[in-house]
Amino acid sequence: MGTATRRKPHLLLVAAVALVSSSAWSSALGSPTTFGPVFEDQPLSVLFPEESTEEQVLLACRARASPPATYRWKMNGTEMKLEPGSRHQLVGGNLVIMNPTKAQDAGVYQCLASNPVGTVVSREAILRFGFLQEFSKEERDPVKTHEGWGVMLPCNPPAHYPGLSYRWLLNEFPNFIPTDGRHFVSQTTGNLYIARTNASDLGNYSCLATSHMDFSTKSVFSKFAQLNLAAEDTRLFAPSIKARFPAETYALVGQQVTLECFAFGNPVPRIKWRKVDGSLSPQWTTAEPTLQIPSVSFEDEGTYECEAENSKGRDTVQGRIIVQAQPEWLKVISDTEADIGSNLRWGCAAAGKPRPTVRWLRNGEPLASQNRVEVLAGDLRFSKLSLEDSGMYQCVAENKHGTIYASAELAVQADVGRDVNPRQPPAAPKPVDALSQRHGDFGQQQQDRASQPALRTLPVPISSPIHPGALFYLADATKITLAPSSADINLGDNLTLQCHASHDPTMDLTFTWTLDDFPIDFDKPGGHYRRTNVKETIGDLTILNAQLRHGGKYTCMAQTVVDSASKEATVLVRGPPGPPGGVVVRDIGDTTIQLSWSRGFDNHSPIAKYTLQARTPPAGKWKQVRTNPANIEGNAETAQVLGLTPWMDYEFRVIASNILGTGEPSGPSSKIRTKEAAPSVAPSGLSGGGGAPGELIVSWTPMSREYQNGDGFGYLLSFRRQGSTHWQTARVPGADAQYFVYSNESVRPYTPFEVKIRSYNRRGEGPESLTALVYSAEEEPRVAPTKVWAKGVSSSEMNVTWEPVQQDMNGILLGYEIRYWKAGDKEAAADRVRTAGLDTSARVSGLHPNTKYHVTVRAYNRAGTGPASPSANATTMKPPPRRPPGNISWTFSSSSLSIKWDPVVPFRNESAVTGYKMLYQNDLHLTPTLHLTSKNWIEIPVPEDIGHALVQIRTTGPGGDGIPAEVHIVRNGGTSMMVENLAVRPAPHPGAIVSHSVAMLILIGSLEL
Repeated sequence: MGTATRRKPHLLLVAAVALVSSSAWSSALGSPTTFGPVFEDQPLSVLFPEESTEEQVLLACRARASPPATYRWKMNGTEMKLEPGSRHQLVGGNLVIMNPTKAQDAGVYQCLASNPVGTVVSREAILRFGFLQEFSKEERDPVKTHEGWGVMLPCNPPAHYPGLSYRWLLNEFPNFIPTDGRHFVSQTTGNLYIARTNASDLGNYSCLATSHMDFSTKSVFSKFAQLNLAAEDTRLFAPSIKARFPAETYALVGQQVTLECFAFGNPVPRIKWRKVDGSLSPQWTTAEPTLQIPSVSFEDEGTYECEAENSKGRDTVQGRIIVQAQPEWLKVISDTEADIGSNLRWGCAAAGKPRPTVRWLRNGEPLASQNRVEVLAGDLRFSKLSLEDSGMYQCVAENKHGTIYASAELAVQADVGRDVNPRQPPAAPKPVDALSQRHGDFGQQQQDRASQPALRTLPVPISSPIHPGALFYLADATKITLAPSSADINLGDNLTLQCHASHDPTMDLTFTWTLDDFPIDFDKPGGHYRRTNVKETIGDLTILNAQLRHGGKYTCMAQTVVDSASKEATVLVRGPPGPPGGVVVRDIGDTTIQLSWSRGFDNHSPIAKYTLQARTPPAGKWKQVRTNPANIEGNAETAQVLGLTPWMDYEFRVIASNILGTGEPSGPSSKIRTKEAAPSVAPSGLSGGGGAPGELIVSWTPMSREYQNGDGFGYLLSFRRQGSTHWQTARVPGADAQYFVYSNESVRPYTPFEVKIRSYNRRGEGPESLTALVYSAEEEPRVAPTKVWAKGVSSSEMNVTWEPVQQDMNGILLGYEIRYWKAGDKEAAADRVRTAGLDTSARVSGLHPNTKYHVTVRAYNRAGTGPASPSANATTMKPPPRRPPGNISWTFSSSSLSIKWDPVVPFRNESAVTGYKMLYQNDLHLTPTLHLTSKNWIEIPVPEDIGHALVQIRTTGPGGDGIPAEVHIVRNGGTSMMVENLAVRPAPHPGAIVSHSVAMLILIGSLEL
């Protein structure tokens, strides 16, 4: 209100009379909203990864104050020098640390916010640096034990901060060790425990350690350590607990506590937990081998016991959980105004364990007993207050787990009812209370005085060197001329509350709004409130996208420096219901339960219905369930849930709805397990086949946990030879079983069996599946192919034909296997090729030229190959000449191209040349064409506009195709000749030549005749 002070000197004189000895308080009266710093945002502790790519750390600090606050920072109790260009920058009130390092920046930080009223200190924020080094590069010693014994593999994690999580790999990534009853990975030490080893545990093990920091995750692997198992020891061993929780575990209220307990033994021990001096909560996770308390409280303090038990004995370990707590306020100080010369007693109290100590700060500095000030732990006493006692005070409670701060402003003012200034007349009005204005609340006396017209003229003689004998008067009292109206709106609506006022035109008018007597913060980012600044006499409030929390009593206050007026309105926000509470499960059956709950807030719109949902923990999704009654009305508080799966863990929740929408769900109920029942679904995927002679193998799809309905689960198999009347049965225990082998010498090869299956548990048997047809194991074919004939067709190929064999009763014939070997070699060295069907001919390639081969043919099925046919012989052709045609020349005419070359004469060890193949491609048609000729020249028609062509020429004959010669032909109006060798020829256009060559070689293979 600085402008008001400059325009109205009479008001300045009133302030001077009231607080003649306090220039600071005079300044406060000149600006009626003056108040000390109040933190809105304080720094939080940060864990910064040392290897992070982030270049800065930001510690937040923002305070509401009038005049606005200035900011300083302390590190480890010493004030920081925040100079331009340094790594530490002040941005608003925030501290930005550029390129932070552990050596320079790790420590405890506090923000100090100051204005003329005083200084407050923020809570402490600790900047820590997280790291995870690599595992040692040294090879790990192998671990050896007897099969059947327990074993521990140490992790020995590298240096790190903070703690790690651990997993173990077997042989390769990502083959992680499962967390079952036989294996356990301690999240305290990282060690891997195996309660009883078996052959599947052989292998190489690596410890994977992972660090989780604020915005970074890093994992490192150890070297592999080999686990070797000596001969199996079949003896049974009593449990021996190897992973033990400490004798004392300290925890803070609200933290998660996990106790670990794991034992060696044969059979694998079962772990049980109990609280020695109480009972375990049903909401705790007590799965082997950990006890997990998600949010510990003082009631959870006590002694806990882990018991490991098997058929040979038991072992126990006990330890105590000791619960402590950070400081928490029981009583705090609040802003106080007191008259000069009066006495004041302030007190604050905090709870915590260990019990907190209390100390006091004034304007950010420690306060000790002195003169008129007495500090006694949580009590602060002033005698004969003076103006110098005004300022910002903080009560600080701390124990080893934390520190908390409570702040308040003390305003000491001259009591105008006393004879402070002997020249002040006794009728002078009391100064306006700047602290009360800060909280939007004038005293009743001030409001009454502001509404009395008698104040229009009030002579106040003042002796002042600036305004001697000056008088001031109030022309018109402040009044609300248009008051806000109460409103009833729905969630998400917009609403404007009008508030207009009249006032003395010589004074400035301001509007403030409160909700349930708390000031509304219009500057909050993303806030829902907007104020109207169209005119000084209009102070309308607009609520955007109203939420349930915006309902309540709104007060509009219009005020000048000397008086005020206010009016109230009530806003009712209707919305979807709040979450129901007290969800309880009772009357648990195999497929039904009874669920009860308590009503939540209806948020001013009657609840119309409830919806019930269930999930199977820990990772199941919430799904709506069938209920009785099917539609649950809004006045109900219990219903029966139908259609559940027997022997299944469930959690339930309740959701309320009304005409305005669906509300938030209730918290989940305690986890329950429905009762057991006989299986209700038949196994699926019934099939089989294969195996050794005399075997019938039947397989099926194992049934998942949700269909087992109870413990002691297994499968009951029925089978009989097709056409027989007698069924044989077999029990296959275990839910994971997926096949059964029936072995009997009387089982003939490839005999059809009728098979059906059902499941069972300790409550009974389930329905039977449909009958499937499964064949017994096949045997090799008994008959050999006949009339085998072989002939060489090129230097590397031969054709083989034979007479087929008839299908026999040993199995389904799949094809034929050709075996071939060089003359002089043994048949055991034969190469083999199989047909993919029942063809009676095949071409065998990849042979040596001019070589004699022996060939036999056998039939085969799934069981193997049958007897060999009599052998046949074939000799491959001599190889084609290894020289390409040479001295290639060509002549273009208007419509044709003539090409000539020297004939290729074969050597004695090469096959005859019966002709030539030419592959031609021009620049207008990318698809090559194949031409054949028995001469050493050829003439082909070509368009007149062809300017460039690519030609490959090679020999052909009984031994196959020879090596090509490749030339590029350019039309130049005359006869040209080019001699090129494919292997050494320079390439003017390498990319084009290579691609053309590849394309031509592929095409010439497909076009061979």
